[in-house]
Amino acid sequence: MANLNNLRKSKARLNKLLLSFYLFSQSLLNNVSINKLTLLGFTFVAMPLVMALLFSANKVSQLAKQSTSAIYHVAQLTQLNSRLDDTIAKVERYASQYIVLKDDELHTVFQRQQKSLAAIIQEAMLMQQDIALKELLNALKIENERIYTLINSAGAISLSLNQIQLEFKRLHLINKELEQRSNVVINQQVLDIHRTTEKINNNILARLYIIPLTLLIAGVFIILITTPLKRLTDKIKRLEQGDFEQEISLHGPAEIRAIADALENMRQRLHSLELQKSSFIRHISHELKTPLAAIREGSELIYDNSVGPLNEEQQEICAIIRASVNRLQRLIEDLLDFNIVLDSTSLHGLEKINLAQLISDVCHVRKLDIKSKCLTLKCTNKPSFIYSNSKQLSVILDNILSNAIKYSPINGNITITYSSSKECLTINIIDQGPGIELSLTDKVFDAFYQGQAPENSQIKGSGLGLTIVKELLLRLNGSIKITSAENLNTATQSGACVTITLPNTQVDNE
Repeated sequence: MANLNNLRKSKARLNKLLLSFYLFSQSLLNNVSINKLTLLGFTFVAMPLVMALLFSANKVSQLAKQSTSAIYHVAQLTQLNSRLDDTIAKVERYASQYIVLKDDELHTVFQRQQKSLAAIIQEAMLMQQDIALKELLNALKIENERIYTLINSAGAISLSLNQIQLEFKRLHLINKELEQRSNVVINQQVLDIHRTTEKINNNILARLYIIPLTLLIAGVFIILITTPLKRLTDKIKRLEQGDFEQEISLHGPAEIRAIADALENMRQRLHSLELQKSSFIRHISHELKTPLAAIREGSELIYDNSVGPLNEEQQEICAIIRASVNRLQRLIEDLLDFNIVLDSTSLHGLEKINLAQLISDVCHVRKLDIKSKCLTLKCTNKPSFIYSNSKQLSVILDNILSNAIKYSPINGNITITYSSSKECLTINIIDQGPGIELSLTDKVFDAFYQGQAPENSQIKGSGLGLTIVKELLLRLNGSIKITSAENLNTATQSGACVTITLPNTQVDNE
């Protein structure tokens, strides 16, 4: 139970810490410019690395000083042992010679060497910090003074050489212990350096956690900097797709807010212009359709000789008027379709569409045109569903089917297939017409571009159909491609294949 309570408390503290960090980051985004945020991020990333570098440099410097001191101490001990061995040997030699020869000059040399030994011992005692070494040096000093007193006494003349050697034996034993202790001290110095080196290595390795920490800090600041930029990019993409309805308002650095304000002003102006264009096109189109309907009805009555027979020239003029009226009607219909492209409100009508039913409805609208050319329509009827704008998709398919009917020969075939994969939904509309040159596959999407009219075509197109298709597919995040039917694995030997591709995020097959 206690562990559960501790876990809950830890979780609460973590949530509080994350909330505090989130509030801090939001406050930082709203009050700091991108330049300052970048500088602050660089400082936060560099600071731990600089601290780790200074720490490592300090430890290495300490190791270097310790190594230098140890080497100096080792050299002192080695030199001390050498000087002590040499001086003690000289003191013993001159003392032995004095006892044997009884020469005053040898006694003087002995005293000089003995004083030199005492000076060496005294100097070493002042420089050494090891207590055991000091005690041995002190014992060596006392023994040296005892021998000095003995040699300088009146009874020294009666001493034999063996007695002198026995007196010096204690001095040699102390010196031997001093050498052994020096070796211990030297080994201890080396061991201390080794331990210090390992400790510094461990400390430096332990500081390597700073690397993921700095990467985490860098990642946080990258997110702080790029997040408002990504939001700004999303807003710009909405404008690119013609969505002028949603207000552009962003929180973040001053530069981002300034850009967002400029985009909002631009959005408002574009939205206003778009509404004016849409209103004008709708108004002028409907105003034109009313008199056009009367003109068309009158021309049809005259053409059918309903008001009296016409001579050959009158019949020809009437046919021209009739064809022109039909073309004008087509232009007005294309103009109304183009108004769908300009109307951003049509973007919000996304719904689940039965693709097979939608294609069937589009074909039904063109039923008379298909029948007039005795065309055979072959269409895939398998169930497939897509989330899209039914009005826009109908206009896309209607324009492409209209072109396929227009360029198909009499008694020809038109094939409509569709398939879905993990990435996309693909719709193919294939005709048996003359096809399209490779150099014109991009140009046909230009506004008002008209290619070579097919044979026996009585109605001239407006040049807006494929432009409308491409613009609408752009809004649906789709694409269109025109290829030759000869490159496909179909029974069709000639003609054009129009391929529409929509991303898989919009597809939901059942």
